Amino acid sequence: MAQYKHTVAIVGAGAAGIATASSMLKRRPDLDIVLIDGATEHYYQPGWTMVGGGVFDVAVTGRPMSSVIPKGTTWINQHVASFDPDNNSLTTASGDTVSYDMLVVAPGIKLDWDQIEGLRDTLGKNGVTSNYGADTSPYTWQLVQQMKKGRALFTQPPMPIKCAGAPQKSMYLSCDHWLRGGVLGDIEVQFRNAGAVLFGVADYVPALMSYVEKYGIDLELESNLVAVDGPGKVATFKGKDGEEQVEFDMMHVVPPQVAPDFIRNSPLAATSGFVDVDQFSLRHNRYPNVFGLGDGCSAPNAKTAAAARKQAPVVAVNALRVLDGLEPTVAYDGYGSCPLTVERGKIVLAEFGYGGKLMPSFPTWLVDGTKPARLSWMLKADALPWIYWNGMLKGREWLAGPGNMIAQ
Repeated sequence: MAQYKHTVAIVGAGAAGIATASSMLKRRPDLDIVLIDGATEHYYQPGWTMVGGGVFDVAVTGRPMSSVIPKGTTWINQHVASFDPDNNSLTTASGDTVSYDMLVVAPGIKLDWDQIEGLRDTLGKNGVTSNYGADTSPYTWQLVQQMKKGRALFTQPPMPIKCAGAPQKSMYLSCDHWLRGGVLGDIEVQFRNAGAVLFGVADYVPALMSYVEKYGIDLELESNLVAVDGPGKVATFKGKDGEEQVEFDMMHVVPPQVAPDFIRNSPLAATSGFVDVDQFSLRHNRYPNVFGLGDGCSAPNAKTAAAARKQAPVVAVNALRVLDGLEPTVAYDGYGSCPLTVERGKIVLAEFGYGGKLMPSFPTWLVDGTKPARLSWMLKADALPWIYWNGMLKGREWLAGPGNMIAQ
């Protein structure tokens, strides 16, 4: 069992962790940073919706982790097992110890497939699919192409989930394909949403509802998937009036999502299980030399890659100041973005911050995010993947610079 010592330890080499490391190195190139992550592949997860819609090949969404680790950092290719923040150290799954002066925690979120009885056993077969995995999103497109008639179910679990619009995106792209193929009239489409509203920010609901009506979708709110019988093609939902069994020919499932076990069971966790941070500075509420960001932190923002893109520079600036014995000076405003693919070639570009405040990146004469637009599709399909690999992961903070002074 080895012992390591680094100035900054970053747990998680997903979008948030790598972007933070790169942003810190842009400001302080000689900084001693270690990234700790047991994965060997790095994925551009927003691309999986497009894979499920037949737009991207899944191969373009992944790269070897070794190719995206920022130069000048150390990579420990292990999973973290436990934290000891009182002694500024953590332990890996193999028993190695890493000591640090500053800890940044970006662990992502856990897809809890096992919360839904029978789901794990049938996922990827029997007509049951999900765009929430690189291994299953190609199966979504396979099912969509094969579907000519019958019932298609699309589900959404209770919040929090990463990319709250993703359950709908898969449905709209599927419906658009069926409409273009002349078979939508023979397919009964149901959207079973555990929530009480179609989308959490009201300004975007009218545009989305117009597509629900266009595609003839049966919208069922407060209906939560609790069990799946794959071979029998039966799904069980729990709603206001008890349980209901629904037969299906195809079903796109979004799993319930929770904080990773090693976070939830650690001293760093809030009551929610996520890393307990101040929502503005992203500094831990109890440990001054700990920051958290991305899907795994407790800030009440939408869990999207766009949020991590905005959070990373805030953490970079504030963490470096704390390393220098100073206080955080910049704030995260809750920005998140959800490009809702309502049809092939058009997107409703939802951009919002804390409290559902609209935060468009472009003037409305160029892109009105509350209405479907072709320019937004070009942004999602062409620009954003390139910006992710060549900008965000390399510390280039295009339209994502650190925010304003924190109110004292």
